[in-house]
Amino acid sequence: MGITDISTVAVVGLGTLGQGLAEALARSGREVVGVDTDPAAGERAAAALAASTGRAVRRGDLTEHQRRAVRARLRTFTDLRAAADADLVAEAVPESYDVKLGVLRALDAVVRPATVLATGTDALSVTRLAAGTAHPERVVGMHFFHPAPVMRLVEVVPTVFTPPAVLDTVTALARDLGKEPVAAGDRPGFVADGLLLRYLNRAAAMYEARYASAEDIDAAMRHGCGLPMGPLALLDLIGIDTAHAVLEALYEASGDPQDAPAPVLGRLAAAGLTGRKAGRGFHRYPAGGARLPEPRPAVAAPPARAPGGPGGAGGVVGVVGTGTMAAGIAEVFAASGHEVVLAGRTAGRAAAAGDRVAASLARSVERGRTTEEAAEAALARIAPAAALDAVAGADLVVEAVAEDLEVKRSLFRALDGVCAPGAVLATTTSSLPVVACARATQRPEDVVGLHFFNPAPAMRLVEVVRTVLTSDTAHARARAAALAAGKHPVECGDRAGFIVNALLFPYLNDAVRMVEEHYATPDDVDTAMRLGAGYPMGPFELLDVVGLDVSLAIQRALHREFRAPGLAPTELLERLVAAGCLGRKSGRGFRSYTRR
Repeated sequence: MGITDISTVAVVGLGTLGQGLAEALARSGREVVGVDTDPAAGERAAAALAASTGRAVRRGDLTEHQRRAVRARLRTFTDLRAAADADLVAEAVPESYDVKLGVLRALDAVVRPATVLATGTDALSVTRLAAGTAHPERVVGMHFFHPAPVMRLVEVVPTVFTPPAVLDTVTALARDLGKEPVAAGDRPGFVADGLLLRYLNRAAAMYEARYASAEDIDAAMRHGCGLPMGPLALLDLIGIDTAHAVLEALYEASGDPQDAPAPVLGRLAAAGLTGRKAGRGFHRYPAGGARLPEPRPAVAAPPARAPGGPGGAGGVVGVVGTGTMAAGIAEVFAASGHEVVLAGRTAGRAAAAGDRVAASLARSVERGRTTEEAAEAALARIAPAAALDAVAGADLVVEAVAEDLEVKRSLFRALDGVCAPGAVLATTTSSLPVVACARATQRPEDVVGLHFFNPAPAMRLVEVVRTVLTSDTAHARARAAALAAGKHPVECGDRAGFIVNALLFPYLNDAVRMVEEHYATPDDVDTAMRLGAGYPMGPFELLDVVGLDVSLAIQRALHREFRAPGLAPTELLERLVAAGCLGRKSGRGFRSYTRR
């Protein structure tokens, strides 16, 4: 059977995914038989197709004549026997072995011997489903992503029974629908959901532990990683009950504790707080759930230590360090109206850091992000200094020195003797305990974490990290300083990874494990996450940009703190780093790069 033979497709189950699949098939010129035991589901599917094609006409994507033709290709029924003449049947019924196997077995008695049966499962074993039918060789997995007319990824899942002809047929069909088919082995979650749902589950557990608010968790992943949606908002969109059911199926199949759904998911589902469709989940939604919740509004900070303190423009900020991050943070505060003292170990290093800021501001002018006058004014506010004493009058001092605990502790001891009482002392560490820096001083209540993201002038996120010793005043003033600098501050406690790294790097580690176990290639995993989850970069693209050595160090820190077996760095990552394959900066990581 070839692609030209697939002229009629039956879609069994006309829920949200089934409706979208029916639309994609009808738009491709195929006759579509929609089957659902609920007559109202067929009416909703027809109405959804009418509405969608109406919008396409208004956008100019379809003519009215084409719209009528597409709508005419969808016919809906309540009896499964309507699928008798279909060349392929795609089931999109609830994620239950009993329900799906019941449909597939019933189709055995209805369709022709050559008809392909495609299951839309995203968590159940396709092999187990196929084995329960009379003709297992014609059962294959075709996992479309919601919304099916828009999302380009289709995971094609063969079983041990699948002959090449059937695999070729469904792969060709996916391509003919304008999709990107990715071959996936038959294991829970396949590629995309296997990575995505673990990440979402960790975010739910983080919220449940009251480590950070739902708003801050979502904002952290949007602004810190450039993701189109935060994890808890995405759970609300998927449906908390759906995510819980899929995770239960994953855990049943894998036995891996990482797949066990966070208890909060079960409690929310039991309470009917299932996300957008219910108007409330991790967030609240207006009627119809048409838009995302707005970010939490900024709160006012208490008065600063002195007029013009770190809560507003005009205060003095000390930045200690001369590397890329230090220069970026100095630029951020200077551009927002603060006087900045940029302190380095030598006059030459401090001057070089100032030159780095000047070059960055010049690029911003060239790209139209700022004016020449504003850039000159910002640069004039930065005073490079060769002595730590120069930050003595600062209201806020931010260190951006090497990511080495003893180096940072030594610096904080020195700052304790230099800075005026009440000055806020902040570390930019991304993986070390902030409290260890605080304990190096005689004023641990004034020490916070301000984790900027690289490049600091461009990245909006700042994680404001509070230790068990941080005072309310110091915490509020640090948050206000980040707001005054034009950043989006999120609040979290002092534990490994804070918010972003604690969610991002286990996801990257899981992706490496997939490749290590020969389940998928880096290219297929990257394609799956870009097209299936809408991520700006696939995990292996991102690993090579971040640096495999950086990823390994952070993953080790997470494993040391949380002790979970699933957080142990993969052997493949360890071996690549040992071999000097660090990503783009070394010319080779998971891919090879031409070094300039």
